[in-house]
Amino acid sequence: MNRSRIKKLVICAILADIAVVGSMFSFPILGSRCAPIQHMVNIICAVFLGPAYGVAAAFLASLIRNLFGLGSLMAFPGSMIGALCCGLMYWKTEKLLPTLIAEVLGTGILGGLCAYPVAVLFLNTDAAAVAFYAYIIPFLISTAVGALIAGLVLSGLKRSGALEHMKYLLDK
Repeated sequence: MNRSRIKKLVICAILADIAVVGSMFSFPILGSRCAPIQHMVNIICAVFLGPAYGVAAAFLASLIRNLFGLGSLMAFPGSMIGALCCGLMYWKTEKLLPTLIAEVLGTGILGGLCAYPVAVLFLNTDAAAVAFYAYIIPFLISTAVGALIAGLVLSGLKRSGALEHMKYLLDK
């Protein structure tokens, strides 16, 4: 295993840990609990590590949160689909704005839609009691705030030149 891959695995694990710890911090917005750190981590993974590591970090964070009782099964579809979407977008375009949008749409829309069957199949939730929009709105709010935070952090790193230097050190 080469040094670059080991560095990426370590960064992936650290970011998954940040997402787990960050899941304990949430605040109410429009009747929803907003927990934006996972979405910020998804975007940072997309920029520094790529889609595969981003999905792995999202899976690890969701698994650990569920094992410690900090999350629900809804963490899996939202975070993993968002990580894949924004990871693929950054891999193809290397542009921040489309990556942020891909995270919001991937988690908010696709993740929210995929949370519905998870709730019905695994959480014994009555299909009539859970509407499709019951997950889309909260997911959209949370991911939009996380994307905003990631956008501010990564834009600052890019303006200072630190982003490219950090990416260079990671690939070295």
